Amino acid sequence: LQVLTPVKGRLLQVACVYGDLTMRLADGMSKDSSLDVVDIVPAQISNLQQKLADRSRVALFQRNSAALGFADDMYSGTLLFFLLHEQPQTVRRQTLAEALRVTAPGGRVVIADYHCPSRWHPLYYLFRPVLALLEPYALDLWRNDISRWMPENIRFHIESRRTFFGGLYQLVVLVRE
Repeated sequence: LQVLTPVKGRLLQVACVYGDLTMRLADGMSKDSSLDVVDIVPAQISNLQQKLADRSRVALFQRNSAALGFADDMYSGTLLFFLLHEQPQTVRRQTLAEALRVTAPGGRVVIADYHCPSRWHPLYYLFRPVLALLEPYALDLWRNDISRWMPENIRFHIESRRTFFGGLYQLVVLVRE
């Protein structure tokens, strides 16, 4: 959250998430900021609407992450929180392109998702079969660096890249040029 808040301008969260992440983002925004959240599943949007209570600077949209339908350069920052592992490679590539397209030059695209831990990690041999069964696209993020799916037609640079919990998760911050 620290890489996105306080946000001045408009922030985009691509996909609803479980827990209180959206509420924490909204509560951490500066007074002149707003948050748009998109999800393709109506039930996710309805669930988030109930959790938001009176946070009027948050707008919800039913949209496909691979075809957002927003104008270019519209957002100061975009968040992809544990979304890419849910998507096949072609959709993942389109989602990343859309996130960068709608983020204004100088804005950040923050990606949090799975990452391949080293083989000595105590959860490596436990997570691998679980992901293969329940989250088969997640193993793509174990086999390949996230840069494999980045668009070639939009200029950006990687501002930071960190892993957590022994490499099981990653946080990548892109800056749109």
